[in-house]
Amino acid sequence: MHEKEKVVIFDEMQDIRDFVNAAEACDFDIDVYGNRVVVDAKSILGMLGFGLKKSLRVRYNGWNENFENIIAKFATA
Repeated sequence: MHEKEKVVIFDEMQDIRDFVNAAEACDFDIDVYGNRVVVDAKSILGMLGFGLKKSLRVRYNGWNENFENIIAKFATA
């Protein structure tokens, strides 16, 4: 399976919590890139460190239906 990349923006703290909860249920690595920093998507503190309303790149190499639904909710164009 090839690596997927999506760009997401979180508008509320609950959005970040929902994203991290979905990521935690995945059995593959999910990396989030922003401001020259890479964070594990399963780290609530790391994700909160990015803040809100920022464009973040998410890279992952796996498939989980719930995660795909969550990431689609926050993906830009």
